[in-house]
Amino acid sequence: MSRLDRFIERMVSQRASIDFALKETADLTGPILELGLGNGRTYDHLREKAGAEKIYVFERAVAANPLSTPDEAMLILGEVTETLPQAFARFGATARLIHSDLGAGDAKENLKFSRAISPLIEPLVAPGGIVIANDPMYFDTLEELPLPEGAIQDRSFLYRRPTRA
Repeated sequence: MSRLDRFIERMVSQRASIDFALKETADLTGPILELGLGNGRTYDHLREKAGAEKIYVFERAVAANPLSTPDEAMLILGEVTETLPQAFARFGATARLIHSDLGAGDAKENLKFSRAISPLIEPLVAPGGIVIANDPMYFDTLEELPLPEGAIQDRSFLYRRPTRA
């Protein structure tokens, strides 16, 4: 499969997963956390569907299209391994949706990174909240969800914090 085909699959899967998660968490009031801005495509989609005032974006350094860049107040700059623990102090376990599109194209390194950030993401998820990731994550208390219609196997991974105690 060409790199273009893999990219298209990832984009189609992200859109299907985001749209599903937004519907599933519509009754939750917490923030949406976008981990990795990239060029801003998924942020722009989230902003259109949920409103910019609800989305906090975590990024090392902004290099996105200016039309797809959040306001400074909604941007959390730095290494995600440092900013996620700080975010817990700020938000607690209130995130309605966390979309993690992190990694560098090396599958082995991406999985290693997923193992490192999973315990940093997990405490931020509200009961009933959903995590969408581009790589498998390793959570103790979140349940993996089946992919929604339109999402493509191994291009998106979804997890939910149960609402029961």
